[in-house]
Amino acid sequence: MKKYRLFVVITAVYISLSILYSLVGVSQTPKSKVILSTNPLLERIFPLEAATEKAQSPVMFTLEAVDASGKLLENALINLEISTPKPTPWLTTDFPMVEGTKLLELEVAALKGKLEFQQVLPIRGNYELLVKVAPLVANAFAPYQENLNFYIRENPVKYKCFAVVAAILLSIGLLGGWVIGGHEELRDGEIAPQSVRLLLSGLTVIAIVTLLFINITGEVAEAHGSEHDYKTENITPSVVKSQNLDVKIDGDKNATVGKLANFSVEVNDNMGKPIKDAVLDVKAIALEKDLTVFAYKGFPSQDGKLVWRSQFFDGAPHKVEVEVSNRQFPPIKVAQLVEVEGIQPPMLIRLISLFYLTAIVGIGMTIALVMQELRKRQLRGI
Repeated sequence: MKKYRLFVVITAVYISLSILYSLVGVSQTPKSKVILSTNPLLERIFPLEAATEKAQSPVMFTLEAVDASGKLLENALINLEISTPKPTPWLTTDFPMVEGTKLLELEVAALKGKLEFQQVLPIRGNYELLVKVAPLVANAFAPYQENLNFYIRENPVKYKCFAVVAAILLSIGLLGGWVIGGHEELRDGEIAPQSVRLLLSGLTVIAIVTLLFINITGEVAEAHGSEHDYKTENITPSVVKSQNLDVKIDGDKNATVGKLANFSVEVNDNMGKPIKDAVLDVKAIALEKDLTVFAYKGFPSQDGKLVWRSQFFDGAPHKVEVEVSNRQFPPIKVAQLVEVEGIQPPMLIRLISLFYLTAIVGIGMTIALVMQELRKRQLRGI
């Protein structure tokens, strides 16, 4: 009986070790994956600077679908989704309505197992990429997907600008607290000391100047927008028919910040047959700054189409332009104008920003009042 029990125990241990070894072996088996690289490198990438006149360019992304041995998977269908960083209400970004949304959805045929595209990254934070890879030829390899993440840090210029604004507000608070803490004696007929009245008058003048600046800036922006509309009148047509090719771009003509807009390009010959070997050079351009926010160069799908969804995070007119080229035919360009509706940040975010600014002034005022009180105590001690 004891020998039988010992035999059962040894058998159970052996089976358990066999299962554990097989699980470890499976977990250590190399799998197909997606390799992400960027130009410039991730540590050198900063978000888009909204209020700047210097030239900016999108980030070049390269996705490589490789098998277990690291070899590129040819004739692959790559589906890509890019999600922006999640909302951060206490430390909002320049484009709060973009936070926690989809930035791009793209599905292309990667004949050599590689997808290259350019995309402007509007805000700081952790971006998420969902990549799905499937074979164009049935049973060529097993479909798989991979979740990739990368972090974009804030531009140091923003911290410098915030430091300057904070210093100015702190100085105003110190000045106000020092004046109010003086406690000058009231004269007959006065409701407040002269220094306090001068301080309030100065703040009133600053408020008026600020309002005038905002109104003048708005008028200039409106005039600039009208001039910009005039420049967009001669955009390339959305449908071009030649003796050899019929090219058509279609999609949303009105978009909203924070939401994806739909676009497609179709390439056929003059008989209506899809052309698969045409090269498509796609660009989405923010017309206000002549900035390319998205670009892709590749081939259409088997039905001669390229379909994608893209978000325009800047509430200004954009142009989606596609140049179609082929070894046998001259290049053809089609384009479409997209009006983008901007959305004001939620009231909560604006109140939080106002709270920060008011808190800095309050801190400066508190410091000045404490300093005045200590000074008075020293004078009374003397």
